Amino acid sequence: MKRVRYPAEFKAEAVKQVTERGHGVVDVAKRLGMSDKSLYLWVRLAKDQPGVGSGENASLKAEVSRLKAELKRANEERDILKKAATYFAKLSG
Repeated sequence: MKRVRYPAEFKAEAVKQVTERGHGVVDVAKRLGMSDKSLYLWVRLAKDQPGVGSGENASLKAEVSRLKAELKRANEERDILKKAATYFAKLSG
């Protein structure tokens, strides 16, 4: 079987169809007439490279980190309030 070399623009567009538009890897590969294994590799490499996909990945990761920190703080506050409620319930009862 002859090895096909795809241009960078072709690879980028194929990866974009999977990552940004939500199409399945197998469907995109079939439409483009290529191996789905190659497309899986391109998608994995694109996700591993920092800065690929504009700044969206970085901003999403920052948002997730911020939300995780906020959730942790809210859970700690909730636990403190539960303990305080238990303490005051014992005092009044």
